[in-house]
Amino acid sequence: MTQKHDNLIGGQWLAGSNYTPNLNPSNLGDVIGEYTQASAEQLDAAVQAARAAFPAWSTSGIQARADALDKIGTEILARREELGTLLSREEGKTRPEGIGEATRAGNIFKFFAGECLRLTGEVVPSVRPGIGVEITREPVGVVGIITPWNFPIAIPAWKIAPALAYGNCVVMKPADLVPGCAWALAEIISRSGIPAGVFNLVMGRGSVIGDPLVNHPGVDAISFTGSQGVGARIAQQCAVTLKKIQLEMGGKNPQVILDDADVAQAVELSVQSAFFSTGQRCTASSRLIVTEGIYPKFVEAMKVRMAGLKVGDALAAGTDIGPVSSLSQLEQDLSYVDIGQAEGAVLLAGGERLKLPTDGFFMAPALLTDTTAGMRINREEVFGPVASIIRVKGYEEALFEANNTPFGLAAGIATTSLKHATHFKRHSQAGMVMVNLPTAGVDYHVPFGGRKGSSYGSREQGRYAQEFFTIVKTAYTLP
Repeated sequence: MTQKHDNLIGGQWLAGSNYTPNLNPSNLGDVIGEYTQASAEQLDAAVQAARAAFPAWSTSGIQARADALDKIGTEILARREELGTLLSREEGKTRPEGIGEATRAGNIFKFFAGECLRLTGEVVPSVRPGIGVEITREPVGVVGIITPWNFPIAIPAWKIAPALAYGNCVVMKPADLVPGCAWALAEIISRSGIPAGVFNLVMGRGSVIGDPLVNHPGVDAISFTGSQGVGARIAQQCAVTLKKIQLEMGGKNPQVILDDADVAQAVELSVQSAFFSTGQRCTASSRLIVTEGIYPKFVEAMKVRMAGLKVGDALAAGTDIGPVSSLSQLEQDLSYVDIGQAEGAVLLAGGERLKLPTDGFFMAPALLTDTTAGMRINREEVFGPVASIIRVKGYEEALFEANNTPFGLAAGIATTSLKHATHFKRHSQAGMVMVNLPTAGVDYHVPFGGRKGSSYGSREQGRYAQEFFTIVKTAYTLP
């Protein structure tokens, strides 16, 4: 019998209207479990539970919060291999990548356990003699959290942990494609000592519970990670009720390769940036911008390196790249390979669906050459193992093309020139810049976010998370 998993509302596990199977994209015959679908009425109950819990939790002792978050982080780290395997089984990352993501989630909770004890404020004199001024931070209220399928435990962790640390209550809606990690995390949170109603999990379709969560009058803020189209619609909806919003919406990230770069290093960081985690990362570099002096060596070295990549079952030892997460995503990835060729690009490697011993959504990583900046393949986010190469004359043109995008999340440069590295860090129109490193992969204790069409609102992660999850209060006192 397949295990059934329910929503967590007001401290109770409650069944929804029906259950849907959670399938392994490496092996479609493997049913991970059945997960319930919440109704709009259950979403309302979750918000009401969070509102009821907020007065006590928002004024509770910081040690109790710290202890609870530390307990959550400790259990995640102790179970990192189990949780990482679950993640790889339901999302398609390789098992080492899944374990790494679970480890990151545990460390995030540990970090914010410490932040509970590091809350700060200011005491300043007033311009009026004898009056004191205190500047403090307080929790926002009830936060609706909407998470994507590509990082099913790390992204929920870096939203939930600061929300709870700063005294907010949470209603979380995970991506319908990957409920398993969200449910496992919710189950750990439910045993942490956090009072009932402080954290609530509602699983289901965005069309059923997503809009009601965004538009609910009992929700004070929305933190969303997903597509640009959905993010823009959420921003419009929140503007009507003046909700606080935080949006992370993807990217079309450049990886610049200059003539003076180390070829082997440039190839390795490009392969990791473009294709690892099956390219399903908002920080993935799908545009490789290469100067003409190094272009022939780089292209040939990329072709050789890609021929050695092993695509296979996410749980199998030795797999470099797992499956695409779903059939619809696979079809989108393959369609962009066709679009690129129709626009005049040359398919140098990969780009086809693979038939392997298990029935899954496997695709050979695709590399397109002879592309131009105006092609759709270089303008639109594919979100899969598809990368294109843009050939440029020198650094100035490379910088221009790197910034020639409506997105601005991450950007990378491979160079041995301190001059160019320094200039690129300052003039790259991205929220995160990597020099001689893959664009995908950032630490859990530093801010995450971009500019232009990639992000809107305050940064996520690290101490900068307090900007979204708290509000500032200024209080005057006349003794």
